[in-house]
Amino acid sequence: MTPVLAFLIGAVLAAPAVLLGQRALRWRARNRVEDSGEDATVNTVTQVMHLVTQGSPTGIVVVSRGGNVLLSNARAHDMSLVHDGTVNPLVFEVATEVFADQEQHVLDLELPQRTTGNRIRNVRAIVAPLTLTDNSYAIIYGSDESENVRMESARRDFVANVSHELKTPVGGISLLAEALLQDPTDPEMVVYFGEKLHKEAHRMGEMITDLISLSKLQGAEALPEMAPVRVDDIIDDAVARNLVTAENRGIELKRGQPMGLRVMGDRAMLTVAVSNLISNAINYSPNGQPVSVTQKVVRGKVVLIRVTDRGIGIAPEDQKRVFERFYRVDKARSRSTGGTGLGLAIVKHVVANHGGTITLWSRPGTGSTFTIELPIFDPEHTGSTEREE
Repeated sequence: MTPVLAFLIGAVLAAPAVLLGQRALRWRARNRVEDSGEDATVNTVTQVMHLVTQGSPTGIVVVSRGGNVLLSNARAHDMSLVHDGTVNPLVFEVATEVFADQEQHVLDLELPQRTTGNRIRNVRAIVAPLTLTDNSYAIIYGSDESENVRMESARRDFVANVSHELKTPVGGISLLAEALLQDPTDPEMVVYFGEKLHKEAHRMGEMITDLISLSKLQGAEALPEMAPVRVDDIIDDAVARNLVTAENRGIELKRGQPMGLRVMGDRAMLTVAVSNLISNAINYSPNGQPVSVTQKVVRGKVVLIRVTDRGIGIAPEDQKRVFERFYRVDKARSRSTGGTGLGLAIVKHVVANHGGTITLWSRPGTGSTFTIELPIFDPEHTGSTEREE
């Protein structure tokens, strides 16, 4: 064999090897995304599928007949479908049935309350065969049903409470009208029962208005007209709404000094919230006892709006329930003042929709303090820390 011929044969044989080597290097570079600390382009189907699975809002688990977890994403761990590499025992029981009959099964899980900040309480798990040709694996899809379950429960409670509460004024109006018709020629009876009818009708109207407000606050609608609002203006408007009622009871509304703070929110809704707290304080205070509204800045970025009364106070067993719809600590007093039982529930939802919280301190026989906590909008006022007017 001549040297020239040997060279040509070697070149022909080496060319495929070079091409294969280049392809191997390119493939290795494409699949080195996870090992590299730098940003890399997703180039392979495997990478795409991995990102889709891990980023899915649906929990995904693939489990074998022996209970081994072959694949799971972060969402599946959040939903407690998988823990420490082991599939949830209740889910695996359903998976065993799937292995037996090759049919899709559905399981509703109710998770215990946890303190880790995970709000998932209700999960729907759909367990199905991974393929119809191989009975070795099952796939589990999990969806978070917590909000749907909560809203359905709230809806049932809401309808039941509304039906019960509206029966009282409706029944009262019916009886008063019947009594009025028995002797419509007696002026004193007409005036007496007419005033009662007007009072019950007015109370029902207020209840319907509050129900509409509460239903809007509990819906998925965004708050309208969110803008920087002066806390001083909110308090001034709320005090003005309750001034006549307070004067009729001899109750002084003490208003703290203005601080010039602003929060991001809806002025009308926040005014309703503070006004409801003041109205509640007046209703549960003895005549002549003052009600105060103060402000305080804490942590340099939060404003506390406090409404304090020196009334009858609230027992510890009632304090956890005062923000529930239609719950009344003193039903007789609430009926006499025309309360609807929805004021504090409205306050709770208004504050929550503004990213804040509301707390209660109370002692029977001493009084109560309701505190609304809202994030401050304007950072230039953060220097006014720990100052209470």
